[in-house]
Amino acid sequence: MHIPDGVLSLPVLLVGGAAAAAALIRAVPRVDEAALPKVAVVSAMFFVASLISVPVGPTSVHLVLSGLMGFVLGWAAVPAVFIGLVLQAVFFGFGGLTTLGVGTCIVALPGIAWAMLLRPLLAQTPSPTGRGAWAGLAAALSIATSGLLVVAVLGLSDADYLAAAPIVLIAWLPLLVGEALITGFAVAFLSRVRPEALDLPVVRHA
Repeated sequence: MHIPDGVLSLPVLLVGGAAAAAALIRAVPRVDEAALPKVAVVSAMFFVASLISVPVGPTSVHLVLSGLMGFVLGWAAVPAVFIGLVLQAVFFGFGGLTTLGVGTCIVALPGIAWAMLLRPLLAQTPSPTGRGAWAGLAAALSIATSGLLVVAVLGLSDADYLAAAPIVLIAWLPLLVGEALITGFAVAFLSRVRPEALDLPVVRHA
């Protein structure tokens, strides 16, 4: 999800920047002071996890954890991702500064959207294992959506990029599975020990 400077066209950069600004304006006022430590911890987790790239065929992938951030942080995932991407770009040269808006939208918004859509199913599911399964599905759908968004912004910037789209999407399949497993296990664990972290009712039966 780290897109370098000079890859995307100006219209794509402007739309992505405007969308990220709107999401930040919506998200930041909703982060109360008590939630700041949780946002900081999750942002640090995203920062570290997404620095580790694993070569897969002609490309590489890294953990994103967008589905997990969507469940744990909700809209606060937007500033958490934005801060993580800024630090990665400045200190490690991962991604560009001009693409921060697009990158923030690609990472944060799918996780928030799928978490919001599937949260009612988690709340109605009595077992931590069942909740983990729904959360894993949300994580997989988040990664799939992010992948399609990457292909879209690249294709809108230059149609030549579309030739590599199938290779990139296939390379992301292991990431999709990995994100589903990690998020599923994490949500199942939190459902058992600290369901309030997910804003879910307490589980009464395993």
